[in-house]
Amino acid sequence: MYLIEVDGLKKYFPVRDGLFGQETGQVRAVDDVSFAIRKGTIFGLVGESGSGKTTVGRTLLGLHDKTAGRVIFRGEDLHAMKPKQMKALRPEIQLVFQDPYSSLNPRLRIGDAIGEALLEHKRCTRAELRDRVLEVMNICGLAPQHYDRFPHEFSGGQRQRIGIARALILKPAFIVADEPISALDVSIQAQIINLFADLRDDFGVTFLFISHDLGVVEHLCDDVAVMYLGQLVETASRDALFRQPLHPYTQALLAAVPTLDPDSEPVAVVSGEIPDPSNPPAGCRFHTRCPYVTARCRVEVPLLREVEESGHRVACHNVQGDASRLTVARVASRATEYGKSCDLSHGTAARGQRHR
Repeated sequence: MYLIEVDGLKKYFPVRDGLFGQETGQVRAVDDVSFAIRKGTIFGLVGESGSGKTTVGRTLLGLHDKTAGRVIFRGEDLHAMKPKQMKALRPEIQLVFQDPYSSLNPRLRIGDAIGEALLEHKRCTRAELRDRVLEVMNICGLAPQHYDRFPHEFSGGQRQRIGIARALILKPAFIVADEPISALDVSIQAQIINLFADLRDDFGVTFLFISHDLGVVEHLCDDVAVMYLGQLVETASRDALFRQPLHPYTQALLAAVPTLDPDSEPVAVVSGEIPDPSNPPAGCRFHTRCPYVTARCRVEVPLLREVEESGHRVACHNVQGDASRLTVARVASRATEYGKSCDLSHGTAARGQRHR
């Protein structure tokens, strides 16, 4: 059962220039993206900086107006809702921001910051507020004495826990986590990752997990989509994607993951920079950096098509040809090895010790 279905989503930002700010072009940040997220799972969205991952998450939640497409949540189009309907639905869909420092009001005690949404949506009275907030703080590994402290008194990891508690306080069905661990050190990253896994396993929360860290994605996510220059190039279950990545860009991302094996053979990776999204290349958008480019790639846009019964989809003309020459087993093992090198074990019984 799908909780979220994204169909042909597009988000273009205008490029303005001149004295009167005339529109001279458009940045195609998200260009015809479609995917679906199963209820109670974590869906990973990966890609390098500038690929459009964050814009997908924000447009999906309605923080950006869409240019085209649909976002279906429990059978209803989010962008077709009236403001009153959207406000009533807001408790069901929440966002964990990337930066735990700037996403908190420095003048607001964290108990009030976490609980203000409860009062806004009239989910409890002021007399009940403290108990409700302390309950969620405990789930997120925050101590009761933290309730009356200000954000500057906390570490980066603790601030991210506060952000997660703020998103969780309304008991949402769906959370967009926008690179929630990129600003944290490795030891704290493991704790936050384990917290997300516990929220999925214990409370059935569904996540869109936006990240560029493939080791974390392999450990945490159930399904994965790879994004490049505003478009999806490959989608599959986690096991299928890391066992046999089919798109050259996915293979390159996996090849770039550090390996602990000093005897491993070097794997060729792509070079160059991501093209300008306001003027994307014709044909396959990856052809300017692809080591397997053909004449067809330069003129014909590849469709995101299913190549295996398991639902593995890829947008590449050469997926059955030259692109398969890269030793995918060796490439995929790099991310697996990297994930195992981190202490990312999780389980309900260990939560109390792990989150302190």
